[in-house]
Amino acid sequence: MELGKQIYELRKKANLSQEQLAEKVGVSRQTISKWELGETAPDIKQAQILSQIFNISLDELTGNDTKGVIYEKVSNTERLAGTVIRILKALGIFFIAFVIVSVIIFVISIIAFSNLREEVSFENNVEKVTFTEVVGEETYTITIGSDGYFEGIGMSDEIKEDLMELIVVGDLPKSEDNIVDYFIKLREGLPEKSP
Repeated sequence: MELGKQIYELRKKANLSQEQLAEKVGVSRQTISKWELGETAPDIKQAQILSQIFNISLDELTGNDTKGVIYEKVSNTERLAGTVIRILKALGIFFIAFVIVSVIIFVISIIAFSNLREEVSFENNVEKVTFTEVVGEETYTITIGSDGYFEGIGMSDEIKEDLMELIVVGDLPKSEDNIVDYFIKLREGLPEKSP
């Protein structure tokens, strides 16, 4: 808006006559009229007095709309901040998903490796033999391993101790022969230990 029209609008809004405004600014009524018609313009000191009377800035008085520029800059800044926040949220979600997937893969790898290791150790290191011996009405189930493993089901602790002494680590056939000989002697009534 032109300065003259701006002064006219502000004067009417403030319910001031040209004479009242002229008195406040310290000029004649004709000067106010010439300003409003756009024939002349107030000098800087007079413009400052007008801005104080109308309680507006010099920029608003002269139509230099800095508010629009400021609003536009603030609006652009808000849009940029919103975009940055959305990008940061997306990156945060991606990072959290990456960490969760990494942990799951790590746990699955540990479980798979543990199972694989157990299977290999049983296949490569230990041979086992299970057999049954009967003495009178008693039935004994014996399991022995090439690594010195022993399990005796249905027997007393004394018999278990005797049999464990007969196991030869690393020689499964010899251990089995020793145990079979022990039970033959037990059946014959000779509770002596075999060497």
